[in-house]
Amino acid sequence: MAILLILLVPLIGLIFWWHGRGATLTRHCRWRLDRRGGAGHWACATCGAVCDLEPGAEPRQCLRQAATDRHG
Repeated sequence: MAILLILLVPLIGLIFWWHGRGATLTRHCRWRLDRRGGAGHWACATCGAVCDLEPGAEPRQCLRQAATDRHG
């Protein structure tokens, strides 16, 4: 039983790491597809950041800092 517990703790940590490594999207980002700018134009409703991606792709990065640097 102790061996199972020793194996379970790193496995849970690995699962959390694997799930969070690809997405740094924060709770504050609210990306919306803005088709007025094209098929892959996304705008954040919270901070105003924009990005253009390939059609079908979604933003996975928070651009809040880049948007605030740009807007002052």
